[in-house]
Amino acid sequence: MVSIRCKMVVRAELENIGLHPLEIELGEAEIRGNISEKKQQLLKAALLKSGLELMDDKKAMLIEKIKNVIIEMVHYSDELPKTTFSYYLSKKLNYDYNYLSNLFSEVKGITIEHYIILHKIERVKELLVYNELNLTEIAWKLQYSSVSHLSNQFKKITGLTPTFFKKMKNKRLNALENL
Repeated sequence: MVSIRCKMVVRAELENIGLHPLEIELGEAEIRGNISEKKQQLLKAALLKSGLELMDDKKAMLIEKIKNVIIEMVHYSDELPKTTFSYYLSKKLNYDYNYLSNLFSEVKGITIEHYIILHKIERVKELLVYNELNLTEIAWKLQYSSVSHLSNQFKKITGLTPTFFKKMKNKRLNALENL
């Protein structure tokens, strides 16, 4: 679950089958009482119809938690943590970072660091499109050591410079306005 809409769908499906959600967070839902096998199957089917998946494998659940913490941290927090990402993930999930890192790499085929970079670049794209912050402010907000570091990473991932990406957006919008 990576959005408010997903949380709403999960809450509705839980309530539809008679379960009482206490708390719904990114990637997990806490319900009152135990869930029978029949209700678990009903929930699984209902979530699949909505494009969501009920996870019961411990490793898969931990991978999802790692992904959700990163998504929440990069996309939905006003500020990134002042500590290292490894320390932040370790404390947030109560696991040794080496274990998290090895598990994530084994299952996803990329490192946690690369996954964070991909999300940071997506966030940079969003901020460039919104045009509320300049590149220096974006670099500071996403804890890049410099605009140059951000630009190099952006180009490495997207093949474009941030400035060219921003100009592309403007040209596309101008073309639509001329229709």
